[in-house]
Amino acid sequence: MSELQKSIYIETTIPSYATAKPSMDIISATRQNITKLFWEYERNKYRLYISQFVLAECKQGDLDAANRRLEFIKNIALIPETDSTENLANEYFKFLKISERAKTDCFHLAVCVEAKIDYLMSWNCSHLGVEAYAKIYEYNGKKGLWIPKLVTPEHLIQLEREESNVV
Repeated sequence: MSELQKSIYIETTIPSYATAKPSMDIISATRQNITKLFWEYERNKYRLYISQFVLAECKQGDLDAANRRLEFIKNIALIPETDSTENLANEYFKFLKISERAKTDCFHLAVCVEAKIDYLMSWNCSHLGVEAYAKIYEYNGKKGLWIPKLVTPEHLIQLEREESNVV
């Protein structure tokens, strides 16, 4: 199964939801549960990757929470940044018109594109969601760049179920 396994880039929101203290907010609590279930039952079907951008974001904030996030991702393969990562991230930043505070999302995307990762998994649906995907699909298609699918854990589980029912 190893060479047929698809690859997933684990964006920072995944370890954040998986390791956060239980939320009283119903949407956050649902995302926490779905993320934990994905991690427990589904992740071994994929090759998982992170980048130094995920590491840097996981280190931020409360020390205990940061340590939980870092522990969560410690055995995930690290994709090295290439010389062109910053250039591509800056192109996405201008093209997608993402706010300065969310610029790291462009780096996550650039790493996935350059490494030809199948899925970019994130709960950040405002910057890496359906609307952005349509723009990225068109932009990357015109430039002949790899197009990773932007998914949440829930969306990926649904995609895989649909694909297995078609076979």
